[in-house]
Amino acid sequence: MKLFVLNLLMVSNLLNVLFCKIKSNDHSIPPKIKTIIFKSYNQNSALPILVGNETLKLSFDDLTANENDYYYKISYHNSDWSESNLFKNEYLIGIDNIRISEFENSFNTLKRYTNYKLEIPNNSIQLKLSGNYMLHVYDSNNKLQFSRKFLYLKPKIEVKGNVFRTRNLDFFLTHQNIKFELIQSKVGYIQNPSENLKIVIIQNDQWFNQITDLKPQFKENRILKYRYDISSSFEAGNEYLFFDTKDLRINGMNTSFIDLEEIYQVYLYTDIPRKYTPYTFSQDLNGDFEIRTLLGSQKSDIEADYSWVYFTLAASTELPETKIYVLGNFNNYEPTEHSLMIYNKSLEAYEAKILLKQGFYNYKYVAKTLSGWNLNLISGNFYQTDNNYKILVYYRPPGEIYDQLIGFGELNSKNILN
Repeated sequence: MKLFVLNLLMVSNLLNVLFCKIKSNDHSIPPKIKTIIFKSYNQNSALPILVGNETLKLSFDDLTANENDYYYKISYHNSDWSESNLFKNEYLIGIDNIRISEFENSFNTLKRYTNYKLEIPNNSIQLKLSGNYMLHVYDSNNKLQFSRKFLYLKPKIEVKGNVFRTRNLDFFLTHQNIKFELIQSKVGYIQNPSENLKIVIIQNDQWFNQITDLKPQFKENRILKYRYDISSSFEAGNEYLFFDTKDLRINGMNTSFIDLEEIYQVYLYTDIPRKYTPYTFSQDLNGDFEIRTLLGSQKSDIEADYSWVYFTLAASTELPETKIYVLGNFNNYEPTEHSLMIYNKSLEAYEAKILLKQGFYNYKYVAKTLSGWNLNLISGNFYQTDNNYKILVYYRPPGEIYDQLIGFGELNSKNILN
């Protein structure tokens, strides 16, 4: 049956749309660098956050397989990710610009690569201050390859909250509202919390649709309460689409068929726009991905192979002045030429192919229109969607020139409240 659902998207009610900012990196990641993973050892979250004596693990592949030299540097940032004016020795113990010495070549794969690993902190570098950091990886010519954000938390304040349906009837079926409170414990008296506290709320570990600039509305003893409605509401989105390539000998979940040329070619089933279809729950990773192979000794870092994965989105006509991208944590939600879909008029569908390592992947289709980025034009918004939320609390005491990360709270919409 010919699909025409995308035509309806052009006349959707824009009152239910919040356009967000998705910024392409000023630096484009070289095609040879793939599968960047940066996480805590002790967390399943895609958000790299250090607490106490935890360690962050960076992993990435170089598809040239030449055992090239790479170096890392660390910079410190304010709560809005603008670069801090602090000197490096004010926030780091030790030295950076150190060569990444742990690497290993792929084994028994059709696509050869070198896998690199790095831990933060390590014997060469320790962090002094809580707050926002960025890890930068350079090649031997001092050319930036990629950057990744991470956080260092020193908890001094307790964060409690819940996810609610919004009270605004225009968004009652499409949005999720975050209400929370801060309980002062170890931080002492916070002078002028409306100015000195900075709140950031992120959905599914991504920064592009973050909510900021919330001020406490009520104070009760040592408790600061935030009871906003629209100002602390997110588009609920939809469950992520997913596919499984852990075993390339058979068709995994949502895989139509697999072909073998120089490397494997994985064709996914055609997706349809879900904006006007009923909500259906499916277990996902909230946009994340996991690298794994079921072949060999299951040392997936070096034994998982690469394949071309073909994405298809049904559309009876091409959306005017709109670009469609395939995004997820696997590409850091960065819209590039490699994630851009091309409309195929003869197939009445958008198409894209992306080189990906074996594993389990979440993804979604994101639209860029003349009005800006629209995360859920294709997938729709349903208040029932299972989303993860993280609340970050920054504090800049009077006289200081940096933002401490003193509070962290995590919520889930699975049991959303009315």
